[in-house]
Amino acid sequence: MKKLVFASNNSHKLTEIRAILESKFTIISLSDLNCTDDIPETANTLDGNALLKAQYIYNKFGFNCFADDTGLEVEALNGEPGVFSARYAGEDNNAQNNINKLLSELGSNPNRNAQFRTVIALIEDGDVNYFEGKVEGKISYKPAGNDGFGYDPVFVPNGMDRSFAELSTYDKNRISHRALAVRKLAEYLGL
Repeated sequence: MKKLVFASNNSHKLTEIRAILESKFTIISLSDLNCTDDIPETANTLDGNALLKAQYIYNKFGFNCFADDTGLEVEALNGEPGVFSARYAGEDNNAQNNINKLLSELGSNPNRNAQFRTVIALIEDGDVNYFEGKVEGKISYKPAGNDGFGYDPVFVPNGMDRSFAELSTYDKNRISHRALAVRKLAEYLGL
């Protein structure tokens, strides 16, 4: 089975990606490589950050690899938190604090339109390709559900009445932004 490095130590992302790709690929995480480096995410775009992470691992280890960056883009907040989604609450950022800041910023604004967007950068033998997935939805007024991670408890995809955090991993992987981007990656890889 072919091996592909996923330039992340995020266990939630790793689980989602392995569920989609591992029938054809052995997915190697950064921890599998004993890499604990803090890879800088200094670009001001999702594709820029994805490329920074993939390029860092490709240059350091020489393996074909891919990395992703994901942002929650909220219409009423002019696309925020966007590229800063993981660090939205500043130094005290964690999932709960990021959600609290988001709900505070939105307040009672009736425009709850938002989208999750994932960009994957794949480096294969030095060539770079990008794959994007997005899912549109709304931000709920309060968190619901215990599954998922990040903003999942407050993101309700269009056409559903439950948040990402209320969906099973299987159901989320059928429609999520990351799953859509990974499926495009899989198609490119001939899966």
